[in-house]
Amino acid sequence: MKKLLLSSLSAVFMFGGVQSTVATECLAPSGPGGGWDFTCRSIGKILTDLDQVDGSVRVVNMAGGTGAVGFAYVANKRADDPELIVATSTVAVNQIAQNKYPGDLDTMRFVGMLGADVGVIAVADDSPIKSLDELFAKLKEDPKSLVGAGDGFGSWDHIRYLLAAQTAGVEDLYRIMWVQFDGGAPAITQMMGGRIDVVTTDISEAAGFVESGDIRILAVLADEPLPAFPDVPTAKSLGYDVTGYNWRGLYVGGDVPDDAYNVWVERLKTVYDSDSWKQAAASNGLVPIWRAGDEFEAYLEQQLQDVTEIVNSIDLK
Repeated sequence: MKKLLLSSLSAVFMFGGVQSTVATECLAPSGPGGGWDFTCRSIGKILTDLDQVDGSVRVVNMAGGTGAVGFAYVANKRADDPELIVATSTVAVNQIAQNKYPGDLDTMRFVGMLGADVGVIAVADDSPIKSLDELFAKLKEDPKSLVGAGDGFGSWDHIRYLLAAQTAGVEDLYRIMWVQFDGGAPAITQMMGGRIDVVTTDISEAAGFVESGDIRILAVLADEPLPAFPDVPTAKSLGYDVTGYNWRGLYVGGDVPDDAYNVWVERLKTVYDSDSWKQAAASNGLVPIWRAGDEFEAYLEQQLQDVTEIVNSIDLK
């Protein structure tokens, strides 16, 4: 049962000696400057500019446990607060699948996603691997024949690479080689030096290397081709039913009632439809994608099921 909403709280803060009413907070469960911080600050500003909230949106950073600290704080302290929104992404689903959050999807109410950094599978420009079919053929013959790389072991980079391989019929996923780096760019640099065979990462980290001619994208892990690289095929168009979105969105506490939750869905749709969001997304390498409410929660349930299967197959829990 959802708790009844008792009151809608607002607070008064001081900015340079001037009182400013802050009715809404956006919690970024990370330090300043990261993706979740961007989500809060960009969406918060647009909400204010479009008069979707009373006063300004206060951004609060709460780093720890790749979002687990913020997740626990909301669940334990502010589960029914309708004026608290929290930045989230695919990372949250990945962490829940690995039992690294103090709860599951039902602990919160996921409002919607406004965009995503799209995953790609890439090789060095001089790689003998010319297509996604060739890549998967080698992995089917011997899962240890190629060295893949990206973010950490068990990261979303790693998981979506395995999801793609699984879709292609590669068995014994635990045998697939993976070298972890602090992000996609260092992995690409090592691939250009011949130490790595294939990298899975976000297009935002790969785009510059593609434009310079140092790497080739074998496939985009998206429903549609990327506007910036329209000639690069999607994995789906090549017969592999897999996507690899690092989506960006918001959740509220699990005890926020339906009426307040639905208001946030409407507010977020207003943000998504605005020119301001289109500009913010483009400047940060995001492809605008809208899913919200029941559709979004169903999407996350399926994503969690898929990721959990991979996590179990390589014994990450």
